[in-house]
Amino acid sequence: MNASALPKLTIAILAAGFSSRLGLPKALARVRGMTLMRRTLVIARQVAPAKIIVVLPRRAVRYRAEARGLDVVFATNPDRALGLSTSVRRAIAKARFSSALLLLPVDLPALQGHDLARLVLRWRGARRCVIARRIGNQGGTPLILPRWLYSRAPEITGDIGLRELVHELPRHQRVLVNLPSATLDVDTPEDLRAARNRAWRARVA
Repeated sequence: MNASALPKLTIAILAAGFSSRLGLPKALARVRGMTLMRRTLVIARQVAPAKIIVVLPRRAVRYRAEARGLDVVFATNPDRALGLSTSVRRAIAKARFSSALLLLPVDLPALQGHDLARLVLRWRGARRCVIARRIGNQGGTPLILPRWLYSRAPEITGDIGLRELVHELPRHQRVLVNLPSATLDVDTPEDLRAARNRAWRARVA
């Protein structure tokens, strides 16, 4: 994909969560020798020649180190205790001049570039729609938010406000896309073990 095909698309990696159930920062959890932060950044860089924003906690020196050698912009979220919505709003504020914003969680250990590319391709054909991963009959992250919805950022609250915003849109304003590699996320130690086992099986297969 070349730059002219993707005008002013910004990617925001959401990495400011507390990870209380996991017991360590998700962004710094390692699968197959690479942190989830680094892996997500590498995949995002492959998909589109877009500006990349990383929303992270205060004093996140180790997070920043994982972006070494990559051209990214950092956005600190001092309000992360109030939920994922605060990171979404911070990303929207940083991307306010972009045509669209791809919101990408940092905790998808099996995510593949071709699935993100599918999401971006659908956006190219419907740039005024929200393009979201299908979760049942609803849309969730990763998703692409068009610029005309940025003004509704104050409506996004708590941890599920973004999903509610997408679900309330008329059907013609949202496109749901199957992203098989985005179904596994890391919320608990069990999830992390499953991700590592899956990566090990893929390596020896």
